[in-house]
Amino acid sequence: MENNLTTLNLACLPDHVAIIMDGNRRWARSRGLPAVVGHKKGVEAVHTVVKAASDAGIKALTLYAFSTENWSRSKLEVKALMFLLEQAITSYAEELNRERVRLVISGRLEALPLSARKKIDIATKKLSTNTGMTLNIALNYGGRQEILDAVNAALSAGLKKIDEQTFSSLLYTPALPDPDLLIRTSGERRISNFLLWQTAYSEFYVTDTLWPDFGAKEFTQALLDYQSRERRRGQ
Repeated sequence: MENNLTTLNLACLPDHVAIIMDGNRRWARSRGLPAVVGHKKGVEAVHTVVKAASDAGIKALTLYAFSTENWSRSKLEVKALMFLLEQAITSYAEELNRERVRLVISGRLEALPLSARKKIDIATKKLSTNTGMTLNIALNYGGRQEILDAVNAALSAGLKKIDEQTFSSLLYTPALPDPDLLIRTSGERRISNFLLWQTAYSEFYVTDTLWPDFGAKEFTQALLDYQSRERRRGQ
């Protein structure tokens, strides 16, 4: 296995890692291939990295799979992405179950196709009692939208004043800790409307590697880089 966990300090791992999976289309374009081929390779990378994170003992992994802005892509590409999503969730559930991974989904799911929502519901229920790593997939997700939804939830509840703890409890995944480490692939250096509230004190790691080429070795390197830092949390 290419992932060398012996190089890690297993007592000093991030509890929660979040990843902006970027570069599928560039990976395909550089090979003269359709974008959907890059997205398929990106799904394979998800399998690899989820296994690496679970093996390392990461407690929570959040993957930015489909943003609220992604609807602006071509109808053909969006249709292909929804097909890959449904296919991956259905076929991957057994593997996740063997790894004891619990699956949760973040985002405005009501906008997804009904068939996708049904498959998501089946998979999340099937994996809900697992006690291993929590895999959080951000689908039709936007950080600003999440904050607005939390504000509207507070207003609907009649709250006149809220603190940080109360506000955090109104976000899409209140049970998850804030990410300790945020990874972005493909060399881009922006947060792209991802976990705006939760990443206030996250460590950032940017790699030029495109997501389809990001594997266990690259994931381990990100963890090693994280372990080399002194976390100050604003102090």
